[in-house]
Amino acid sequence: MEAVEIKAFVPAKDFERSKRFYTDLGFTVAWSSDDLAHLRAGATSFLLQKFHVREHAENFMMHLLVDDVEAWWRHVETGEIARRYGVRCLPPEDRPWGMRDFVLIDPSGVLWRIGQNIAGWNAQVG
Repeated sequence: MEAVEIKAFVPAKDFERSKRFYTDLGFTVAWSSDDLAHLRAGATSFLLQKFHVREHAENFMMHLLVDDVEAWWRHVETGEIARRYGVRCLPPEDRPWGMRDFVLIDPSGVLWRIGQNIAGWNAQVG
């Protein structure tokens, strides 16, 4: 048995606004219906669903591994994505788990960590 792919179903409070948010962020809509959209960025993808339960959305987290976190951060900053969508965004930081990432919360409350591996970082095993 071999797995080919895994996709998360990301909740959207305002489905059309969330699609615009994600396309402004850098995703493309590969396919969309009235209540489901397949979004892609490079070889990665997820399904955006017209479904929202606040407690679920605000406890949902996605991680996007990129090759240049600073380029993604510049895109978010120059596009004023946080201001335009009224969302929270925190600048890139080096994390103790060997990643440099930034936090972006989408219009529905989903927390995204967009980051890259720190070159040469090795976890020390106790």
